[in-house]
Amino acid sequence: MENPRIDLVLPHLRCPVCAGPLTRTDRTARCAEGHGFDLARQGYLTLLPGGSRAGQGDTADMVAAREAFLGRGHYAPIADSLARAVGTVPAADDDGAAPLVVDLAGGTGYYLAAVLDALPRAVGVDVELSPYAARRAARAHPRLATVRADVWQRLPLATGSAAAVLSVFGPRNASEIARVLAPEGRLVVVAPAQDHLAEIIGPLEMIGVAPDKADRLARQLADFAVVEERAVRYRAAMSREDVTLEALMGPSAHHVDRDALAAAVAALPDAVDVTVSVTVTTYRPLPAES
Repeated sequence: MENPRIDLVLPHLRCPVCAGPLTRTDRTARCAEGHGFDLARQGYLTLLPGGSRAGQGDTADMVAAREAFLGRGHYAPIADSLARAVGTVPAADDDGAAPLVVDLAGGTGYYLAAVLDALPRAVGVDVELSPYAARRAARAHPRLATVRADVWQRLPLATGSAAAVLSVFGPRNASEIARVLAPEGRLVVVAPAQDHLAEIIGPLEMIGVAPDKADRLARQLADFAVVEERAVRYRAAMSREDVTLEALMGPSAHHVDRDALAAAVAALPDAVDVTVSVTVTTYRPLPAES
């Protein structure tokens, strides 16, 4: 078979069972201990240990809604700000290899693709649990590879391999992020502010931002220092279809009643000016105590 995109990042990947390096033969990646993992025909590599109970992640409907919504450009300013934040990644490692950008729970690859567009020498890996999202991410960008893995477990990546790690509206396994980051690497986190989607959270009974979210994030990343923080806030004109997709693409989709959602959306104006409000924060790992 022709070289798939997974080969771009294969030197950085590690066996989820023994943490050994991987090599690929046809549609199987294997370590020296003989643990084998399948490369799907859609192009993503599953690196879940045998017997894993990690689940499936986002559903097919959630992923379809997210891809449709993001394709309408409402979150393009967030992607642009994220790409600027990662712009300090060096052009290449000391050995001349392309720098690696890792997107944790990166979904369809929308944000990582924007970052790679801004970093023409970099390669990226989207670490995503949902097979439905992984299929879409695998074709999101020519320098983007996709790995199915659980970000709450040990990441199937070499220690110190990542020039940058992205966490966009997603979970953050702080100890694993610190492990895979290079000594001068950066973590970039996109998190919703309190007024994010304020106009539709209540009417559509969506999950809002917890009042203590900023404090929890600070505690979670206590071993990192803030390098820069940017507020991205603007109003996006969304149609009724847009706000429906917004409600169905995230965690609110797990509890929403479709009929009740349709009725709530029908009660909205034809177009709604929705507040988009996030922080884009760049962190560096603190040196380990001796």
